[in-house]
Amino acid sequence: MTNFNTALYDVLSRSSSERSLNSNDGMNESQENIMLQPTLSHNNNNHPHIDPHDVLSSMHDEEKLTTRQVAELGFTFCILWFAANWSTNASIAYTSVASSTILSSTSGLFTLIIGSLFGVEKFTLIKLAAVLISIFGVFLISNGDEFSSDEPGDDIPTNPLFGNLLALMGAFFYGCYTILLKLRIQNESHVNMPLFFGFVGIFNVILLSPIFPLLHFTGLEQFELPPNITIWTMIAINALIGTFLSDYLWLLAVLLTSPLTATLGLSLTIPIALIGDIFFKGLVMSKEYWLGVFMIVGGFLCVNF
Repeated sequence: MTNFNTALYDVLSRSSSERSLNSNDGMNESQENIMLQPTLSHNNNNHPHIDPHDVLSSMHDEEKLTTRQVAELGFTFCILWFAANWSTNASIAYTSVASSTILSSTSGLFTLIIGSLFGVEKFTLIKLAAVLISIFGVFLISNGDEFSSDEPGDDIPTNPLFGNLLALMGAFFYGCYTILLKLRIQNESHVNMPLFFGFVGIFNVILLSPIFPLLHFTGLEQFELPPNITIWTMIAINALIGTFLSDYLWLLAVLLTSPLTATLGLSLTIPIALIGDIFFKGLVMSKEYWLGVFMIVGGFLCVNF
């Protein structure tokens, strides 16, 4: 029995010693690797040094959209952008300006719904409440007494149902291309902004220019050049500030924040424009107007918290 215990003790001792040696070898090997790493990185000419900035730069280049992808995105955006703007502007010819403005403000609701379906926006009750508050604020401003016409027949809708549908279509298309940009680009560093807007301009010229002579010869709308330098200057300034710069800043807002935040931010143009009328035209606004202003601003602030 004593011999058996002695033999068992020897076996266990050898096993423990082997495990200890293996553990020490692993530790020594890992220590050697740690000690060798800086040497290989800096002193060994056969192993070039890897700069972390180069790795991040290569990862950034892989995420950035190629020229072909930017062109495809610009083409899709061009179609949706034209459909949204045409529908909104055309609705004014068939329905009242107030109805068109109110229904166009539902773009925030479409943005929230479409964004939630595609995982771009997270649907919450706070966001829904912010959108509804903003829409009701636009409703109060658009239906204020100060905007009613003094002469009958000045703003009688010719086809209100069709005009309202066009306004809703414009809001829907706006939500579509806003979510498309956020979903496809995600981050402002992933796209070359001047290249993107350049493609949008090219596709607008190629696709929309043939429509002008068609409208002219059919008599739907007369095509003529601006009559004087003043009109040319106004068009140039509007193209630079009202179109390019505003769209550029809007796209940055979509990418840096969220489509819903940028959309509700656009609603702020309504009270800002009317505040300008107070200072420059001396208009006196009603209590309903100021309540609408606070609701629009409140809706914008709610969606940011």
